[in-house]
Amino acid sequence: MRALVDFYRNKKVLVTGHTGFKGSWLTIWLKQLSAEVIGLSLDPKTDIDLFLLAGLSDKIKDYRQDIRELEKVERILGKEQPEIVFHLAAQALVLPGYKNPVSTFETNIMGTVNILEACRQTPSVKQIVIVTTDKVYENKESLTGYKETDPLGGHDPYSASKAATEIVTQSYRLSFTQSPNHPITQSISTARAGNVIGGGDWSDYRLVPDCIRSLEAGKEILIRNPESVRPWQHVLEPLAGYLLLAIKMSEDPLVFSGPLNFGPAEEDFARVSEVAGLLISLWGSGRWVKATDTGKPHETGLLRLNSNKARELLGWRPVLDFREAIRWTTDWYKAYKETDVYSLCAQQIERFTERWNTGSLK
Repeated sequence: MRALVDFYRNKKVLVTGHTGFKGSWLTIWLKQLSAEVIGLSLDPKTDIDLFLLAGLSDKIKDYRQDIRELEKVERILGKEQPEIVFHLAAQALVLPGYKNPVSTFETNIMGTVNILEACRQTPSVKQIVIVTTDKVYENKESLTGYKETDPLGGHDPYSASKAATEIVTQSYRLSFTQSPNHPITQSISTARAGNVIGGGDWSDYRLVPDCIRSLEAGKEILIRNPESVRPWQHVLEPLAGYLLLAIKMSEDPLVFSGPLNFGPAEEDFARVSEVAGLLISLWGSGRWVKATDTGKPHETGLLRLNSNKARELLGWRPVLDFREAIRWTTDWYKAYKETDVYSLCAQQIERFTERWNTGSLK
């Protein structure tokens, strides 16, 4: 991954959603690559969010801004003149989407429109990576992994809003960056990742944070859908893909623009119950039980991604297998109270990079 260091050193990079779980990890990695990071996001949700534990506000230009306010977003980009934009800001959970569908649609669709429009008005921006989700596909519970050319869909408000985000992004790409009437001065891609795990995630309604909270409190872990199959992967896997994608977009904006899946190897798709069981084993105590709530809204039972395009086009590969991803995650949660959190994350990034560089790829 030497190319990452060479490319990102001294680059001005905007990360939206930088106070979130994935955004914080991406910010730390970019800082390790000597990039100049500009963050644009809402406030962290808890006093133990990774952003706060890692002390990131003192290490970057930190803007607290709602992406639904176009004029303010435009002013920030106009002032900072970033070269690369990673858009992660979103309402990113299925169950809150049911509770607040209007806010979910406003944030995920119009928020993305505003980011794309602000980028369009900022000539310094060259590469834009819009992060969506594996849930953008019309899910038929298929055993075959979904490809980038498969139909988009969305049963629940969150999934539908992210599928709509894909359509909005494609419209901007075709209308303003790949149109005969507009020279290609910017390239735009979407990145679709699976169920991401890793240290520092405290989100509600997510399996690993729910497990960790219960384990720390000595309580039983309640599992809503123990038989659901998901494409689990450590947070550094898709982030490596995003970083690599922006480099390739700079080399050939036309070839490398568009949607890409970043999912784990086929053998690393696993049931929710398997994840909980392995976490408990590595933690050294605890047990899980099936939640008895029968009034829960619809959630996908089986979801698989086909990431062959990212492998063939970018040379991207998963580095950690399923068990390693769970182990790295558990190690983080066991250590974070007793160590410097920024250094803890930086060490895992360094180990991950070493694995990539030595060819220990799946």
